[in-house]
Amino acid sequence: MSITIGRRGLVAGAALAPFALPVAAQGRGEEISVTHWGVLMYGAPYAVAIEKGFFREAGVNITGILTSKGGGTTVRNVLAGGLPYGEVSLAAAVAAAREGLEIKIVNAGAATVADILWVTTPDSPIRTIKDLEGHKIAYTSPKSVTEMLVIMSLTASGVDLSKVERVSTGGIGAGLTALRQGGVQAAPIMDPIWARDHARWRPLFFVKDVLPPMTQTVGITTTQFIREQPQKLRAIIAGRRKGVDFLYANPDEGGRIFAEAYELPRELGVRAVKNMVDVGYWSRGNIDTKALDNMVEGLRIIGEVDGPIDWAPLVDRSFLPPDLQATG
Repeated sequence: MSITIGRRGLVAGAALAPFALPVAAQGRGEEISVTHWGVLMYGAPYAVAIEKGFFREAGVNITGILTSKGGGTTVRNVLAGGLPYGEVSLAAAVAAAREGLEIKIVNAGAATVADILWVTTPDSPIRTIKDLEGHKIAYTSPKSVTEMLVIMSLTASGVDLSKVERVSTGGIGAGLTALRQGGVQAAPIMDPIWARDHARWRPLFFVKDVLPPMTQTVGITTTQFIREQPQKLRAIIAGRRKGVDFLYANPDEGGRIFAEAYELPRELGVRAVKNMVDVGYWSRGNIDTKALDNMVEGLRIIGEVDGPIDWAPLVDRSFLPPDLQATG
């Protein structure tokens, strides 16, 4: 079974609509939500799990993905559309819980921010992150993950923040344009854009070389879904876990499936998946509270979180496969 979706592009926001399957294949299929499906790498395990039948084997027939540009929109999708399960940013999950929404974090998604790096032009005299003193570095938008990572990376590298001008460019593509035109001396990039454009730029620093593991996304659900359909929730988590395992074991085929789902050239999809395999990007589901804390520390820096987070009432590991429940 192959997956088809409408073309999204690499940096544009995705429409709030499920991708389509042939009518004969849909049956009594159901939909879940995944932030930035069709744009960023979070969705690869779900694409694999659908095509390889891992969700059906686990006991749930997932045939559609609802998506958004992220944040609270994805949380609202989880609450309002399809099955009440979705992969969202950790920041969005924490914000929803603090607003009093009855949700639980039930698995980890992207286990690291290692997909993000800052690049410069091939002929730039700037060779390391410390060389940015006296220069300009781009990030996407205020209170974004890229702003957070710029501040944390510069600080961790011993760079005086007052000596580096941080410039909000509004998007990955806009930042790269500013870099090409000389408006900034470094800009963020990530897969699959990096897989496509790697020959155009020289890496300046990879976040993974500067900062500790930080959980980007988590799977969330409602307390009502936990009460009413616990077996279906376990099946979703188990199916995604099989998708992750398949990507690590079979990056060429996994990359092909990912490329078809995102309507990318096959070579690009394979390269992007292999990049993620190399850095251990996808969690099998196990929840590492230290990695959650590391991300929350960054969210505090940009004012997205105020005060400590007590994970005990928010995290429920009981729906993970038994071998993952105690890890992290």
